Amino acid sequence: MSIGQAALDALWDFGDPVASEAAFRGAISSLGGAAGELEERAVLGTQLARALGLQGRFDEADRVLEGIDAAVPAIRARVALERGRLRNSAGHPEDAVSFFENAASIAEAAGEHFLLVDALHMLGIAQPERSEVHVAAALDVLDADPAPGPRTQRWRVALHNNRGWALFGDGELTAALQEFEQALRDAERYGTEEQQGWAREAIDECLEAIDAAADGAD
Repeated sequence: MSIGQAALDALWDFGDPVASEAAFRGAISSLGGAAGELEERAVLGTQLARALGLQGRFDEADRVLEGIDAAVPAIRARVALERGRLRNSAGHPEDAVSFFENAASIAEAAGEHFLLVDALHMLGIAQPERSEVHVAAALDVLDADPAPGPRTQRWRVALHNNRGWALFGDGELTAALQEFEQALRDAERYGTEEQQGWAREAIDECLEAIDAAADGAD
């Protein structure tokens, strides 16, 4: 049986990719060779590659992904996602798009909602000119009946946050504030305390910008 997202979350410290690398290497080294553990090893390998990418070790991360046995759709989607993230982080978003599109296609066909939304979220980052299309598509996945579970619903926080900053950058401050406020509501329902803090900071920054714009109009 493959490792769940909650277990992956417990191994991650996005603020310390070196520690995350060590955590994933340790988890991989503890596994045996049973069929279920081979699948778990593959999933952990995708996250190890991501941790390496966050350190700028892109070639090493790609080699890790090349060595993964992507025997099932969920793992193939994860490998494609991480290949895309590596290229996006390396400053080549145009090269990342096809990997994210592939990940989204695989995840959608397999009913892997968490990975599908992740891929759409990344497409919105790699293609800022089509960000709203990808955000809307991701929210449609989350609004489906039956709805995906709470961990997948947590993506709402990032999606509304990204939409908010896009609107903020376009000077649409009132609309941006609405998105940040929605991100906070979603963070309070599905997210982490850290996400709640980020949402409040975004709201405060947006309110300051609205006040400054009002003062400038006087």
